[in-house]
Amino acid sequence: MSSPTPGESPAVPPGPLARPEVETLTAYSAPLEGRRGLLRLDFNENTVGPSPQVVEAIRAIPADHYAIYPEYDGLREAVAASLGGRGLTPAHIGLFNGVDGAIHAIFHAFGAPGDRLLTTSPTFGYYTPCARMQGMVIEAIPYRLPAYDFPFEAIRAALDAPGSAKGAPRILLICNPNTPTGTRLAPERILELAAAAPQTLVVVDELYEAFTGDSVLPPLLAPGPNPDPFAVAPNLLVLRSLAKTAGLAGLRIGFAIGAPALVERVSRVCGPYDINSFAVTAALAALADQAYVDAYVAEVLRARDGLLGQLRQARVRHHAAGGNYLLLWPRRPAAAVEADLRQAGILVRSMAGKPLIDGSLRVSLGSREQMGRFWQAYRRIDGLG
Repeated sequence: MSSPTPGESPAVPPGPLARPEVETLTAYSAPLEGRRGLLRLDFNENTVGPSPQVVEAIRAIPADHYAIYPEYDGLREAVAASLGGRGLTPAHIGLFNGVDGAIHAIFHAFGAPGDRLLTTSPTFGYYTPCARMQGMVIEAIPYRLPAYDFPFEAIRAALDAPGSAKGAPRILLICNPNTPTGTRLAPERILELAAAAPQTLVVVDELYEAFTGDSVLPPLLAPGPNPDPFAVAPNLLVLRSLAKTAGLAGLRIGFAIGAPALVERVSRVCGPYDINSFAVTAALAALADQAYVDAYVAEVLRARDGLLGQLRQARVRHHAAGGNYLLLWPRRPAAAVEADLRQAGILVRSMAGKPLIDGSLRVSLGSREQMGRFWQAYRRIDGLG
């Protein structure tokens, strides 16, 4: 073993290596630091904060309760009640540390080396690292230009190949509406895909459903002959959150809704206390104030209509289909516009390098006042006069 030259620090051993899948993994890029105090139009969060009832409920937590492990009694019941419909029980509801935690658990429970993940492109970036850390093979089918339509026939064909060398997909993951394209797929088509591939776990990420109403739950929860609403779709799992509408992104609370046996399998790979007590208290208060959430969603949709009118009038290339966000293509380089907007106190997210939408900016939608502030700054920065 050679000695280091004078003045040179000895080499530090790398330590134990992780699994090969992890060693080659690039972690998902989470929101940057330093976002507080700015207009947050970059990660599709609620832009005004939660209901006052949520704040009051958290402030009312006794100090001695901080020392007690969380208790979850009543939260699953509250989620089921908020979704309405027939036959939904607490056993249909999985609780997770944010929907990110649910996605990670799904891949941990169902993904194995060589298994296939079938999804679309571009879509939520966290799906890919979750699949790769399990050694899965990813088949991402592009949305169809020019309108970013869902590639239904291609997805259906990929599901109908159980006898091929690839094997049937282990997981089909659909973000509906999709981020970042806003693409919407009718619930009936999703149920058709689930029925066509009973051995495939079909996961529907409905984080932005409140802004469009395109949920698979109402058809399942409608009156019918079977007491279990998921009896016709035992391979379907629906993801929901209180981050985008109720303003609880910082508290990390998410739900998975599906057949009890499926929910129980995913929950096996989670810790016993993954959700903290503050998130439980906040979630219960938020679910009890649906009027607040409805008012916020209505305000965002009004702001969306106003901004779309301004974009059309100024002839700015844009795309808006669903969710609380839209894409626009600035005249100047997107990175420069993004940086100048940050200097003006406004955060947006560049889509640089993403297939089909490279060169665009994704802009989250907030209140009418907030979008007015954005538009005033954007017009100046991009030279629209």
